[in-house]
Amino acid sequence: MKLVRFIPLQSYPRLPRLGALQQHVIVDLQQAYRLYLLEADICSPEAALRVSQQFLPSDTVQFLENGTFSMEAAKQAIAFAETFESREDEKITYEQHDVRLLAPIEKPRNLRDFISFEDHIKNSRKTRDKKVPDAWYKLPVYYKGNTATIIGPDDDVVWPNYTSLLDYELEFACIIGKQGIDISEENANDYIFGYTIMNDFSARDIQMQEMSVGLGPAKGKDFATALGPYIITKDELPDPYNLNMIARVNGEIWSEGNTKTMYRPFSKIVEHVSESELIVAGDVLGSGTVGFGCGLELGKFLKDGDVVELEIEKLGVLRNKIIKR
Repeated sequence: MKLVRFIPLQSYPRLPRLGALQQHVIVDLQQAYRLYLLEADICSPEAALRVSQQFLPSDTVQFLENGTFSMEAAKQAIAFAETFESREDEKITYEQHDVRLLAPIEKPRNLRDFISFEDHIKNSRKTRDKKVPDAWYKLPVYYKGNTATIIGPDDDVVWPNYTSLLDYELEFACIIGKQGIDISEENANDYIFGYTIMNDFSARDIQMQEMSVGLGPAKGKDFATALGPYIITKDELPDPYNLNMIARVNGEIWSEGNTKTMYRPFSKIVEHVSESELIVAGDVLGSGTVGFGCGLELGKFLKDGDVVELEIEKLGVLRNKIIKR
């Protein structure tokens, strides 16, 4: 399943909805499930509305917290939509050009971003004449991001007024599907719901100042993190560690890489994070930047008006425009 959040462009009020991307069509999961319950004569119209709203809410975190109830309802909604003959008074599918896609998870419970690619940390440390710390090979180190500044596909990135060095980061992320603690690497995959593209936009000048003190990054990262365009469930992506990764700026390829160069997999990361600490449904774990996957490693940075596109095989394209105000 490719899970999306979207707003139909011709609807009013324009409220977010949860959907599934099927080929080039988006299924409105809540509406499809409501109609399924009615057509199958399972419950009354009032109950069908109430149950569909509970099982297939617009909030992805709530959807994940519902567990198998929501997943089964979503599968039934998709199956129903494949046989349903559309009517003007009941619309349950949309063409992609008729909707605006949102971040597939609006407000993660927690946002942790790692440094999981050896080439990236080598390159970035080299710009400061420093070697990779021994601790990096022992621990999957991360920072915690700002969940209030998540943006989605085609959202603008507003240039922070405190930076002159704005950068992109070519990453992917896993979404945690259920809570747990002290999870072994062998069992970690059971806690992963799916994967998406992540662009950890960075203000490099303020980031370097912050981290020279021994803390951070904070203002160097917290102004915008893009996720999307969808979350692909792990059953449709059995091997997330051999996917081609490309970053384009204004259509020009700046970065290329592959997820197979990740030093340690998400299963090891989940094991580390959950040690004596609860992870919960709706947590986002970023991979960190692939080698040569940002302007810092290339010696060039973004400018006003640039359009950044991150494309990862089977995960789609995440596009954002840089604007100054």
